[in-house]
Amino acid sequence: MQASPVTYTFLGPEGTFTEAALMQVPGAAEATRIPASNVNAALDKVREGSADAAMVPIENSVEGGVTATLDAIASGQELRIMREVLVPISFVLVARPGVAISEIRRISTHGHAWAQCRLWVDQNIPGAEYVPGSSTAASAMGLLENDPHYEAAICAPIVAQEQPGLNVLAENIGDNPGAVTRFVLVSRPGVLPDRTGADKTTVVVPLPEDRPGALMEILDQFATRGVNLSRIESRPTGQYLGHYFFSIDADGHIGDARVADALAGLHRISPATRFLGSYGRADAQSAFVAPHTSDDAFRAAHEWVGAILQGESVAPESVSGASPTA
Repeated sequence: MQASPVTYTFLGPEGTFTEAALMQVPGAAEATRIPASNVNAALDKVREGSADAAMVPIENSVEGGVTATLDAIASGQELRIMREVLVPISFVLVARPGVAISEIRRISTHGHAWAQCRLWVDQNIPGAEYVPGSSTAASAMGLLENDPHYEAAICAPIVAQEQPGLNVLAENIGDNPGAVTRFVLVSRPGVLPDRTGADKTTVVVPLPEDRPGALMEILDQFATRGVNLSRIESRPTGQYLGHYFFSIDADGHIGDARVADALAGLHRISPATRFLGSYGRADAQSAFVAPHTSDDAFRAAHEWVGAILQGESVAPESVSGASPTA
């Protein structure tokens, strides 16, 4: 019995860095791929069932979290992150044939691309006006329209390579040559990816109340169990001024005892905590796990408590380096 064909959606149009990230997913090249006009539209296709999964950007090494994605997955019908992909980012400046850099007054691109190229623009095209675009590829393709309202666009090199109507005026214009964007593949809730030993868990934690120490209580759930946080960002919930949720990436898998215990603690403090997924890290870097926060240590501790509750006699284990006292 053959499996049903897989349908993916991604932040389009074709030629975006997001599509490049999707193409790193095994089988994506043979699957149906549907570009979406924005992150919300991509995730809505997954929620309504017209796509099995969506590839969307979530974090950039220069600009930090992609707010559109952080907000979209924090509310609405629950979704799960199944994997992450890292894509090195480089940009080119394109225009119609015959347009010189000296003629450029307005440049269109996505906001994150503009943030990564604005120093180059200031130095080479001082005074150029930024025109927001839904994606880098969409801005570049807009130049091919009959009456574009800008003279140039910043996009990925592949877009210019595939469009003969675009002329590359400058290459490698990013202010940070080592820039990387992190993308996530999001699907409806189901079976979680297996533990790999180099995993990441993402959660959304609403601040239950605005008072001194409220954030510390959230962070303590991780710290006391030896769980490292690789990212934490605050975002407004939109309910009222001063009401926030925290988007958190933690090292480890919910199948790890220390992570599961930390999430249980979070739920006690903030019952509206949303689990977004446990999945393998793209860089395959394993987390440091102290001996007292290992699965074996948690198992032994629970067995010790269980024995006490059963009325059994439990002798304390000896501590390395310690000597009994008279």
